[in-house]
Amino acid sequence: MAETHQTLVLNNLRDRIVIETDGQLKTGRDVVVATLLGAEEFGFATAPLVALGCIMMRVCHLDTCPVGVATQNPELRKNFTGDPEFVVNFMKFIAREMRELMAQLGFRTVDEMVGRSTCSRCALPSSTGRPRAWISPRSFTRWIPRKRQRHCKVKQDHGLEHALDSRVLLELCKPALETR
Repeated sequence: MAETHQTLVLNNLRDRIVIETDGQLKTGRDVVVATLLGAEEFGFATAPLVALGCIMMRVCHLDTCPVGVATQNPELRKNFTGDPEFVVNFMKFIAREMRELMAQLGFRTVDEMVGRSTCSRCALPSSTGRPRAWISPRSFTRWIPRKRQRHCKVKQDHGLEHALDSRVLLELCKPALETR
């Protein structure tokens, strides 16, 4: 992620690209590290599912989820005890931890943090509570001119709504949508 961010900045393309990351984001610390490496958007999947009650049986595609999270079977859906408030609470804890870590690092906004991998020499508590350096000290950001954009500013419109394949797909799906 850091190399992608740095390459885009060095080639003066970073202001046109949004870098999104996902995978194993479970704490605010994970999000802070990803932000410092260059991410602007974050995808959460497993942790919110677990907050809803998922027990990771890995049978989602079979429609046999025993806790009713990933099934259309009415009998199995009765087993679902989750509440959307659980996911809201989880995300609030992520945001709180992020704010605490941002304060420790001296940042006021997430935008200030994007791509600031020079903070790699900072040590923050690990999950065990002991200080630990958490980003590789190798950082190429010292070669990046200060005036270059570090996050996406230019919204791009590729005109996808006018693409032929979108119109063809919509025409093919139209009869199925009208029967509902």
